[in-house]
Amino acid sequence: MRLAVVIPTYWGRPRAEGWKPGDAVYDHPTPLDEEGTLARALESLKRLQGPEYTLVILAVPTTDEIAEAVEQKVREIVQRARPAVPTVVFGPSDLARMMPRLQAAVPVAFQDLLQLRGYSPVRNLCLFVPHVLGAEAAVLVDDDEVVEDAEFLQKAVALLGREYQGVPVYAVAGCYLNADGSWRVDRPYRPWRRYWDKFDRMNEAFERFIGEPPRYKITPFVFGGNMAVHKHLMMRVPFDPAVPRGEDMDFLINARIFGYAFFLDRELAIKHLPPPKPHPLWRQLREDVYRFVRERAKLRALARYPHLFPVRPEDLDPYPGAFLKDDLEEKVIRSHTLLAQEYLAEGKAEDARETLKTLELLETDAPPREDPVKRLLDLQARWSTLMQQVDTPALRQALQETLTVLP
Repeated sequence: MRLAVVIPTYWGRPRAEGWKPGDAVYDHPTPLDEEGTLARALESLKRLQGPEYTLVILAVPTTDEIAEAVEQKVREIVQRARPAVPTVVFGPSDLARMMPRLQAAVPVAFQDLLQLRGYSPVRNLCLFVPHVLGAEAAVLVDDDEVVEDAEFLQKAVALLGREYQGVPVYAVAGCYLNADGSWRVDRPYRPWRRYWDKFDRMNEAFERFIGEPPRYKITPFVFGGNMAVHKHLMMRVPFDPAVPRGEDMDFLINARIFGYAFFLDRELAIKHLPPPKPHPLWRQLREDVYRFVRERAKLRALARYPHLFPVRPEDLDPYPGAFLKDDLEEKVIRSHTLLAQEYLAEGKAEDARETLKTLELLETDAPPREDPVKRLLDLQARWSTLMQQVDTPALRQALQETLTVLP
C-alpha cells in the first residue's frame, strides 16, 4: 500500500505583532520569529518502522502577508531535519501553481474545498495532495505531536481496506496521550463547566472507547491529528469548509451519513504536546457553539433524506452526542451566563460582553442559513468529481510536475 504521512503546520505573524483582524484563527499557530514544534515532530518520525511512505508538510500561514516567509521558514526547518523519506513541502505558491491546471481539467467549482486557510480546507489538502502523489492511504498527524511508538504506522494502516467483523474499514482513528502518558482531559473545575460539561463527556467517551477492550471499535469521535484514511473514502467524502472548528468530528459524521464507519484503535496512540492557545476562552467556546448548533441541524435535516444513512445524537454518545440534543441551548445559556459573571468578577468587562454576545449569536448567526444536508450533498458531488479527475494519469502527472519532492 502506497502511503503518505501528512503534517499541516500553522504559522502566524511574529510574536510582537500577534493576531490581527482578518487573520485566520487556529488553536496555536507558531509565531514566525520562533521555531515552534515542527522539527520535534519530524525528528520523532525517524523512529518509525514498517511501511515506506512519502512525507507531506503543508505550510499554512494565518495571512497572505506572511505566506512567502512561512514557506521559506518551513522549508528551512524540513531541510535541517533531513527526513529519511521522500518529502513534499506544500505551501501557497504550490497551490497557486496547481490551480490553473486543475481549473482547466475539472468541470466543477472546487476552489472552496482546497485552500490553505481554515481547518477544513487544509484537511482536504491533507487528502488531496496524497491523492495527487498516488497514495492509497493518508495518515494525518499534527506538528505539535510526537511519535513514540515505532509501530505507529503499521498500526495505523493494519485494518485499512479490509473488513473487520463484516464491516469494511476505510478510516481508522487513534488517541492522544498527554505529556504524562495519560489520555484523560484534565481541567480545573469552574462553575460554568457544570453546564458546559464538554471535558466530562470527552473523558466518559475516552474511558469507554480507549480505556476498555476490545482493541477496535466503531467510534463517535476522532482526533484530526491521529487518523488514517483509505483512498476509497478519500475520494468520496470531503471536510466541510463551512466548519471552522471540530472539522474532524464533522468528517466522521459526514462519513457515517454516506455509510462509512470510523474505527478506533485503542493501541494507536500519539503524544500530543500543544503549546498554550493564544485566543481568549470566550472565542474558543463561541466556535464550539457554532459547530454544535450546525452539526445538530445537519442531523435533524437528515430526516428529509431517506436515501442517506441516519445518524442520531444518541449514535454519537457520550461525545459529541451530548452536545447535539435538544438541551444544547440550555447548556449554552447557563454556562455563558456564569462565565460572564466570572469575567466581571475579574474586572474583564470586554470579555464578559463578548461572552454574552454569544447568546445573541446562538439565535441569530449560529444556525445554518441553508439546508446543511443539501450543502453536504453538493460538496460531496463536487469533491468526488475533483478526485476522480485527478485519478486520470494525464492530470495526475501534470499536477505532480508542480510539486517539489526533496530527496
